Amino acid sequence: MELPKFVLADNTDFPEDIFIIHLDYPRFIINLKDDEVEFMEEPEDLDENELNAEMEGLIILANEFYDREVERYEKQ
Repeated sequence: MELPKFVLADNTDFPEDIFIIHLDYPRFIINLKDDEVEFMEEPEDLDENELNAEMEGLIILANEFYDREVERYEKQ
């Protein structure tokens, strides 16, 4: 099965939160409400500087993904 790079998630226990789940390595969940990131696995092959640079780009992509999804939803 081929999985998408990002998926959008919500939860009624957290009605103010919007989650983006990144399914590629490094796997993580970002809460768009406060940009808090939770890693689902420890990225072992990246040093801190590499990880920070990688995460900056992935967070931008996650936000772009969210914006695109909301735009598509609103067009329906």
